[in-house]
Amino acid sequence: MIVEQAGKSRACEPEYRRGAGVNGYVGATPETRPCPFNVFSSSVPLVAVAMVAASTIYAIAQQPPSPSRVRGTIEAVDGDTLAVKSRSGDDVKLHMTDDIRVVGISKIALSDIKVGSFVGTTTVPGPDGVQNAVEVHVFPEAMRGTGEGSRPYDLRPNSSMTNATVAESVVGNDGHTLLVKFKDGEKKVLVSPETPVVTYVPADKSDLKAGAKVIAFMKKLPDGSFETNRVSVGRDGLTPPM
Repeated sequence: MIVEQAGKSRACEPEYRRGAGVNGYVGATPETRPCPFNVFSSSVPLVAVAMVAASTIYAIAQQPPSPSRVRGTIEAVDGDTLAVKSRSGDDVKLHMTDDIRVVGISKIALSDIKVGSFVGTTTVPGPDGVQNAVEVHVFPEAMRGTGEGSRPYDLRPNSSMTNATVAESVVGNDGHTLLVKFKDGEKKVLVSPETPVVTYVPADKSDLKAGAKVIAFMKKLPDGSFETNRVSVGRDGLTPPM
């Protein structure tokens, strides 16, 4: 959940700005500044460059995106290999890196969300335009500011992920309406009594065992295999809702 800040492009070259947070990659935006050139001497090369760029972009667009995370249940752990049955039924094998980071996900109460809490929430738009929370995770104070901002998310169709500070909390018949504010915006989120609310707790590699529910962030290697250096694991049988 990152709010990207514009930078100045260097002379005659595009600049690409990237943002990444705890939930992964956000995006890149080119900015260019004009530079002088001779129209007659440069027009043909520029057309050629444009055609190559267009064909490259088209080719990339035709490729299915590689998944950045897998959600599922650990079936087996064999040394540094994690075998996961994804929620969609796929069998995924992940090599755990030497510097793997494991965090636990534990259930808390809706009342634990306070004004001033730094939270992350997956939301989907409701028919009345209100953003309905699919889940809310409260960050520990040490993680305040992690991935602040809002961006599209892959949990559900049309879902978005927002990491922000709770500015207001209003209790109503349908649950809590939270006004969350981030660097360059704000969002009203309806959290129903049925919405899962969780937080991060300490965990380590020993918590990765058969039957545990996990979200593993993964990277595809040149040989087609996958590795992971971050895993969120549900505690006490919990399925991480993110």
